[in-house]
Amino acid sequence: MGLAERKYDIDDIYSLPEGERAELIDGQLYMMAPPNTRHQRIIGRLYNKIQNHIDSKKGSCEALMAPFAVFLNEDDRTYVEPDISVVCDSSKIDDMGCHGAPDWIIEIVSPSSRRMDYMIKLFKYRSAGVREYWIVDPEKNRLLIYNFEQDTIEDHSLQDEVKSGIIEDLSIDLGEAIAE
Repeated sequence: MGLAERKYDIDDIYSLPEGERAELIDGQLYMMAPPNTRHQRIIGRLYNKIQNHIDSKKGSCEALMAPFAVFLNEDDRTYVEPDISVVCDSSKIDDMGCHGAPDWIIEIVSPSSRRMDYMIKLFKYRSAGVREYWIVDPEKNRLLIYNFEQDTIEDHSLQDEVKSGIIEDLSIDLGEAIAE
């Protein structure tokens, strides 16, 4: 078996040098570049809006920010760290992370993650059972909302107000949440 054909597993993730991060999808290892400041600000603001809403409604879902381990499949060959994961079934969460698909995933696109977020993760999240997937692309001033249950795609600007399909009554003013 050649080098290009090597299949990685969760042990390879846990044996990475301190400070290095990677995701593992179907045995393929994808190294992650450190996020920039804008990326982190967007994650923080969106997370706060989502979790504050859940808390105010005493909801059963929980929002979690990266780095947070999500083991999408019942195997050791897929491990991802979505920017934000919303999990509504608390039995999926333990000290290691989330076992199975979160209900809602949000990824903030960075130049180094564009192919992963728009292609590889889109397919993987859909096939794993994620119910809703948001791709926030600051560079393109765009939010794509994939509702996999209803098989719909919504295209928004980052100034729009958008509703979550997962959290009832949650509406996020993107212009406010993502403003520089």
